[in-house]
Amino acid sequence: MAELVFIPMPRMGHFASMVELAQLLVDLHSELSITVLILEFNPDAQVTAYIHSLTATRLKFMHLPQPETQKDISFSNHISNLQAHAPLVKDATNNILHYSSSRFIGFVIDLFLTPFIDVGNQMGVPSYVFYASSASFLGFQSHALALQDEQNVNIVELKDSDTEFTIPSYLNPVSSKLFPTILLNPESNSMATTLVRWLRKAKGIMINTFWELESHAISTLSNGSVPPVYPVGPILDLERKTEVHQSSDIMKWLDEQPPSSVVFLCFGSGGNFNKDQVKEIASALEQSGHRFLWSLCQPPDPFKGPMASQTDYDDASEILPEGFLDRTHGIGKIIGWAPQVAILGHQAIGGFVSHCGWNSILESIWFGVPIAAWPLYAEQQLNAFKLVMELGIAVEIKMDYRIEVIGRGEVEILRAKTIEKGIRCMMDKGSDARKRVKEMSEKSRRALMDGGSSHSTIRDFINDVMAV
Repeated sequence: MAELVFIPMPRMGHFASMVELAQLLVDLHSELSITVLILEFNPDAQVTAYIHSLTATRLKFMHLPQPETQKDISFSNHISNLQAHAPLVKDATNNILHYSSSRFIGFVIDLFLTPFIDVGNQMGVPSYVFYASSASFLGFQSHALALQDEQNVNIVELKDSDTEFTIPSYLNPVSSKLFPTILLNPESNSMATTLVRWLRKAKGIMINTFWELESHAISTLSNGSVPPVYPVGPILDLERKTEVHQSSDIMKWLDEQPPSSVVFLCFGSGGNFNKDQVKEIASALEQSGHRFLWSLCQPPDPFKGPMASQTDYDDASEILPEGFLDRTHGIGKIIGWAPQVAILGHQAIGGFVSHCGWNSILESIWFGVPIAAWPLYAEQQLNAFKLVMELGIAVEIKMDYRIEVIGRGEVEILRAKTIEKGIRCMMDKGSDARKRVKEMSEKSRRALMDGGSSHSTIRDFINDVMAV
């Protein structure tokens, strides 16, 4: 037997993808064993529920204690917190090996945890990175680091500019208006660039994408700017066992709607809006005349820190325009938390107003649902650019929109007319985006079939790692 140790970021969007990949690897090779280490950065109830929902798995899970020297969760403390966890990771791995006769062949580490590559170096084994975003954005991160290091470009100073850059992993010039906030902020820029420097020390990078979706970007990554890449996606948690018991009312409502008639609005774990923006969205939906299912959540408590979760409204009518619920009764439904996979897979869904998180994009492609792109934070502006301008599988609401997740700074209010236009374009039955996303859906599924592009790449990774 051979043993791999997986270290995912303990946030649901990252954690589930890595566990699904680990499960796929052990299913494909009977002589491979995988232990997943669970860090106690900031406990996530969704992660805990997800682990408990797993059945009939050969994966092993080990919780690590929180180090006594851990500081508050913030960009400025992230690297030092990882350094505090490093001895615990090494001790846990040694403990696994002490009670196992398996041959230890390496680590698989989330991008946000790349300093743990040093632990692998100390133990004399290779470390691989699981990259939960796109190949295009990996190319952007590598190019942005080169701009700073080799051309002395101060990316922080681009915050209010509209400078265009030629970035190899994109077909078209990219405006600095689409650069992620994490690079435009001095504090988070330092953390982000440090993580990418560490990423370059990995043995290889598994990317949650597939050749047919990002052939250009994947090809550009073979220039030596990053370690060898393995496109292994789409890695999706399609079961979502933790969602089933909570979604019966939602699914019953969808069952009563005509096929491809419902606009689904959901903006991820950080996608919440102030009262003025909520009213503009409500007005857009009402004016569009389309049926809708809207996941409407309230911002997290700012006193609970930057990793706090958003919550459902006790009474959504308090934030919606007066009479909205009465006027849209029968054609619309407001919900809080959304079982996104189950909803996107329902035949009643005709379009997805999305923040363009990469997991959400892959899920939407899998089910062949066109997107109206409304990015909010992280790398989502570049994801939207990729979908709208390069792949043509989405329509734009506003590609360069950005929001401060915890409400700091001036947040633009997007007007109902703009939102309504995006919804109408998305729901057009004859649109090119609808046709293209249906075609890409078939390609995404074939990629994971025996002999498909990603299935073959996953086997290549297994052969490479087992040969260590």
